[in-house]
Amino acid sequence: MLCNTFLNGKKVTYTLKRSRRRSIGLKIDSGGLMVSIPLKTALNQIDPILLDKADWITKKLTQWENKKSLELSWTRDATFPLLGDSWQLSIKETGELQMSALSAAKITTITPQLSAQQIEKFVMAWYHQQAIACFSQRITLYAQKLSIPYPQFRLSRAKTRWGSCNTRGVIYLNWRLIQMPLHLVDYVIAHELSHLLEMNHSPDFWQWVKSIYPNYLMARRELKQYG
Repeated sequence: MLCNTFLNGKKVTYTLKRSRRRSIGLKIDSGGLMVSIPLKTALNQIDPILLDKADWITKKLTQWENKKSLELSWTRDATFPLLGDSWQLSIKETGELQMSALSAAKITTITPQLSAQQIEKFVMAWYHQQAIACFSQRITLYAQKLSIPYPQFRLSRAKTRWGSCNTRGVIYLNWRLIQMPLHLVDYVIAHELSHLLEMNHSPDFWQWVKSIYPNYLMARRELKQYG
């Protein structure tokens, strides 16, 4: 059964399930919030528990929403995030494929003859091109702020890291960063470039980060919402 409540000023829809259990349980996953209650529990006992856990619930729901926003679907009407905006495949007058921002103009849907593999190939090549261009520009900007030479950088497909820096001074940036708002891209780049001066997370390291990205604490918290 679907139910609604308001937590931290936000409407939250959850699935209510009765089962042979002794206490009320909360579970949050890709399907949203599920509340499991004992068979004889009165419904008016649920809201006080949800209100008590409001911060945890809204935080976890936001994390799942952010993760979903980065998921890709290789269908002709799918949208693709780029620097926080939504883009979609469209067709030029010449018949060539292109990517168009949803906010810019009316989108002409692509021909249904394209396979999922063709869409994936085109979109991933586009992401790669956009990532190289954007990351190179932002690395140049923040390297100048730190007064260090432009380092080598490579795109990565790491599953657990947005960026890294090795002892040879090579910066690795996860290609999925290009899907996210620019201020989060900048934070990761400022973070990794600062490792060229301090290969640790000491107070000195964070001072370098702060010197070129003052709002690093806010960006760091926001980035964690994406997992």
